[in-house]
Amino acid sequence: MPVAVDVFADRHIGPGRDDERRMLAALGLPSRETLISATVPDSIRLSEELDLPAPASEHLALSELAAMMGENRIARSFIGQGYHGCHVPPVVQRNLFENPAWYTAYTPYQAEISQGRLELLFHFQTLVTELTGLPIASASLLDEATAVAEANGVAFRHHRGQRSEIVLAGELHPQVLDVAMTRAEPIGLTIVPAEEGASIGDKTAAVVIPWPDTYGVYGDHTDTVAAAKAAGALVIAVADPLALTLIEAPGHWGADIVVGSMQRYGVPMGFGGPHAAYMAVSEALTRLMPGRIVGQSVDSRGRPGYRLALQTREQHIRRDKATSNICTAQALLANMSASYAIWHGPEGLRAIAARVHAFAARFSAGAKATGLGARGERFFDAVTLSLPGKARKMAAAAEKAGMLVRKIDDDAISVAFDETTDERAFAQLCAVFGIEPASEAEAALPALRDGAHLMTQPVFHECRSETEMMRFLRRLADKDLALDRAMIPLGSCTMKLNAAAELMPVSWPSVADLHPFAPKEHAPGYAAMIGDLDRWLCEITGFDKVSMQPNAGSQGEYAGLLAIRRYHQSRGEGGRNVCLIPSSAHGTNPASAHMAGLEVVVVKCTNNGDIDIADLEAKAAEYGDRLAALMVTYPSTHGVFEQGVRLMCDTIHQHGGQVYLDGANLNAMVGLARPGDFGADVCHMNLHKTFCIPHGGGGPGIGPIGVRSHLVPFLPGHVFEGTDHAVSAAPEGSASILPITWMYIRMMGAAGLRRATEMAILNANYIAKRLEPHFPVLYKGRSGRVAHECILDTRPLKDSAGVSVEDIAKRLIDYGFHAPTISWPVAGTMMVEPTESEPLAEIDRFCDAMIAIADEARRIADGALPRDNNPLINAPHTADDLAAENWPHPYSRMEALFPAGADAAKYWPPVSRIDNVAGDRNLVCACPPIEALAS
Repeated sequence: MPVAVDVFADRHIGPGRDDERRMLAALGLPSRETLISATVPDSIRLSEELDLPAPASEHLALSELAAMMGENRIARSFIGQGYHGCHVPPVVQRNLFENPAWYTAYTPYQAEISQGRLELLFHFQTLVTELTGLPIASASLLDEATAVAEANGVAFRHHRGQRSEIVLAGELHPQVLDVAMTRAEPIGLTIVPAEEGASIGDKTAAVVIPWPDTYGVYGDHTDTVAAAKAAGALVIAVADPLALTLIEAPGHWGADIVVGSMQRYGVPMGFGGPHAAYMAVSEALTRLMPGRIVGQSVDSRGRPGYRLALQTREQHIRRDKATSNICTAQALLANMSASYAIWHGPEGLRAIAARVHAFAARFSAGAKATGLGARGERFFDAVTLSLPGKARKMAAAAEKAGMLVRKIDDDAISVAFDETTDERAFAQLCAVFGIEPASEAEAALPALRDGAHLMTQPVFHECRSETEMMRFLRRLADKDLALDRAMIPLGSCTMKLNAAAELMPVSWPSVADLHPFAPKEHAPGYAAMIGDLDRWLCEITGFDKVSMQPNAGSQGEYAGLLAIRRYHQSRGEGGRNVCLIPSSAHGTNPASAHMAGLEVVVVKCTNNGDIDIADLEAKAAEYGDRLAALMVTYPSTHGVFEQGVRLMCDTIHQHGGQVYLDGANLNAMVGLARPGDFGADVCHMNLHKTFCIPHGGGGPGIGPIGVRSHLVPFLPGHVFEGTDHAVSAAPEGSASILPITWMYIRMMGAAGLRRATEMAILNANYIAKRLEPHFPVLYKGRSGRVAHECILDTRPLKDSAGVSVEDIAKRLIDYGFHAPTISWPVAGTMMVEPTESEPLAEIDRFCDAMIAIADEARRIADGALPRDNNPLINAPHTADDLAAENWPHPYSRMEALFPAGADAAKYWPPVSRIDNVAGDRNLVCACPPIEALAS
């Protein structure tokens, strides 16, 4: 009988068979099945294996996917419309984009071990402030369309909801308008299109100026800006960041908010994503800004250090009053864009922009000389030609010649040039249109900026050789703690293996270089892959259809609630506007409900952490015909399989509501239970958690939603598909990273997926068993077991020794670990999720570190260590502490810096504990230009 080799599940799952037996013995259990039977309620257990293809080896899966994606036709794109060809610098692709030190890191909530990515995000913010002429920028949003919608939301909140109109002073890209309309209606905003000639008055919250508009034209908006200022309305500019290297910054001519996409700064089109969007605002709007801001502060030794400022985990604090539901950003792609700018510097960026514009100017001049009408006198990269009755024919001719242009309607075509355009392609394009290409042409840009004062900060001038750039990226990566170094046991975040075979296809040209609005016949590979994922994810979850469009879990929440809202409206029950949400829910749940126009009503939890079913039943009855939905996380946020989940779903359905299941904890259910079977109507699936897309230091994420058949008509549409209610700019969202999940499912197969789930549950129960004598496990199921995560109560150490949960988190850094999730969902606790990917040796190393920290706390409580000078409150300790001449502590340097024993591979934090309060009191989120430093 042949021996099986290259079984991917054996590579993905950390503990081997002997490790599994050791853990089961520690729990006093004879088998994994015994544990699962005691943990997962019988009422929801699957009785058969999932119907998925047999698992493939890495090499077979890669071969299959390569053949599939090889069916895509990669034509030279001149479509534009917010997506442009660009060259990813190889030094950035190899040392950042394809480097696990960058892509396996988590969101930088623990600042001391995130200094590298925080520094690069800080440079991203600096770049954005330089380009836009505004002082405050965030550390990236999801895409251009949702960034415009977020800007509209800022204007709405700025006027405290008293102004409800957004006036468009020009035509946005269709996909941007589509998403803006989707996001505006539920909160009571009205988008007034440009062609309606709306006046600007006391109802106007903001005026949106496309810069340039969807036809590539820069209009004269002087009077519009003046009118907006006179009426007290905000001015929002949607600006091309490459053009901003040449033309006057919008902040200098009156914009209060500037947004756009950074995709053309070295990030492939990828059939629509992921790409980082940017937002910059005036100082007065700083605290209304959505997303993350990286700020500069100091550590406990007075050294500069970076951290997330102002809105760290804002949803958990403000919930339905949050400025946005954004949780995952696009950190990896923002860092790629920042690296692209650092690599090229201002001179290089301006040279690229000038070359792009020269092609457009020469094409426009040639068209006019040929007698073709070109729209607008001022443009950057795109030229729109008037071709009465001939647009379809010309677009077909271009496609036949291997080029894609944008057919606006039957009478107009737009052509956009980019960094990848060369003279040969330019000549071929001109030939298609019968244009004699001009050898040169006058610039047709609006007011120019002084390039000598752009991006003068040293970081944009220091890396011109590849040696310098390589070392710069390595130096930053070395400051961080990512999965390539150690376990990251974050509860609810599922930091599992992101296998190399899963990641490899993302860099393939057949995946990376396709425009999202290319003709459908150019993307059969993507269609086939997405079709597979649709079927597989439906089989895994029990739903009837999956939409891949939401490009983050939070956006999946929003899309799912929007589907529920539209479903009720279609039945004449638009008055159903109450969303029941347990008090333990993730903060994005109430934030998403608010954005979807729903009223949040909180359901209590019992002392054992379960949802209070009596309170749920009472509130479902109370709100009756106003009940829209229940949002429930399962297994619970407390890491428990609640027994009453079917009863909860039935209760909501009896009162005419729908059940939204938050799929954050789906890693505990795959192969064991399906939410569509036990009552959920819609569920989002965090592909960046359960299905192996890496977290990227704070993004990208993907949050597809699965729905039952009655909600299928209300899934997100897209203007490109001739439908509406899009929630993302591209029809398939961040499509280029979907191959990661395809590879994972294809290689694991049904049995591998189920085994992974069972091992995640076993690992969590083993940790709970080992640590319970030192840290009480806060919540358990009826059999005394936890699900895939457990909550450790550290509050007794606060009472006995004055040691806070934050002290424990920082001390774990000295042991070489990222801390678990702290103070959520219960203040003063740690939520630990080991996943299935961590080997037993690493799990034991983590448990040993936690036990040693508990022993240190006992020494403090016993008086052996002072409360005001001990290893916990002084953590983390740095290499500078080791080298310091004086050692002012009553414990040894060895105990401080090598608490687990000497280790040549020790992680050294670059800073001591960061002072968050100092950073918020003196907010610095961009490096000042060299002139300011000199003065």
